[in-house]
Amino acid sequence: MVRAGLFGVPRVRPWSWQAFVLGFAIVAVSAMVQGICVVLGAKLYFATFLPSIFLVGVLAGAPAAAFAALLTIPVVWWAFMPPFFEFSPLTSAYADSIKLFFLLAVLLIGLADLCRETMAIISRGGLRASGESAATNSQ
Repeated sequence: MVRAGLFGVPRVRPWSWQAFVLGFAIVAVSAMVQGICVVLGAKLYFATFLPSIFLVGVLAGAPAAAFAALLTIPVVWWAFMPPFFEFSPLTSAYADSIKLFFLLAVLLIGLADLCRETMAIISRGGLRASGESAATNSQ
């Protein structure tokens, strides 16, 4: 793990086995929290998984976040959509929930990747000026 100098956020190399294990672990913790929410009466199927996708994206990169998002869909379908703990045909409402989650996950993965790259640039000391910029007018 490499620690970004400015923010102190531990980061894992993308495409490493540690990144995918981190994604799996965060999805498992999110499933436990979602289970608690379901016991308390919440019917938001993907509520705890969206922040976890962003967290995995920032800590481990886009590939691990995509893995976590793809792992989340069967977990929610199996464990949190009635009938519980079995795969049943999706109703149109459940299919729409999965499509919306997938859209939001793609957007969050992109945002997390931008945040990760920004933290890397800042920890390196910012952008380097290379001669004249296109924004400066030499006249």
